[in-house]
Amino acid sequence: MSPTLREAVAADVPAICALANALILTDTSTWTETAEPLAEREAWFADRQRAGYPVLVAEQAGAVVGFASYGDFRNAAKWPGYRFTVEHSVHVAGDHAGEGIGRALMEALLGRAVAQGKHVMVAAIDSANARSIRFHQRLGFTEVGRLPETGYKFGTWLDLVLLQRQLG
Repeated sequence: MSPTLREAVAADVPAICALANALILTDTSTWTETAEPLAEREAWFADRQRAGYPVLVAEQAGAVVGFASYGDFRNAAKWPGYRFTVEHSVHVAGDHAGEGIGRALMEALLGRAVAQGKHVMVAAIDSANARSIRFHQRLGFTEVGRLPETGYKFGTWLDLVLLQRQLG
């Protein structure tokens, strides 16, 4: 069964928060060791809505199994030269990996960015996450930089890989 992609609504935020928190204790895909409280994710959602930025969800059998969104790269309000560049997040439930949900979310997200007049989308990925790097490369993202030992988690220094895709 293919998932349904749609704009997220406030009722989806707890599921989005759970997806974002799912790997914090076991993985370096996010560089925090503390689960995000629901109130912080609710504020994030409200900020995205205020800015007119999409939050998309993939729903299957009534459950949210993935989400994707983008926001300003750096601080476009303070540094308006960045206003045409966004940085995204995409998460899919582990038991749905490899089903094409991430690709579908990203293709929809890329379309939204183009429609909003964005020029570049950035991905910032832990260098150990080869699967995510390959995923982004298959979507047309190109590695543009590596920042050695920029992060720290689980007692280890982590390298950040920056990829970008120029949009339509």
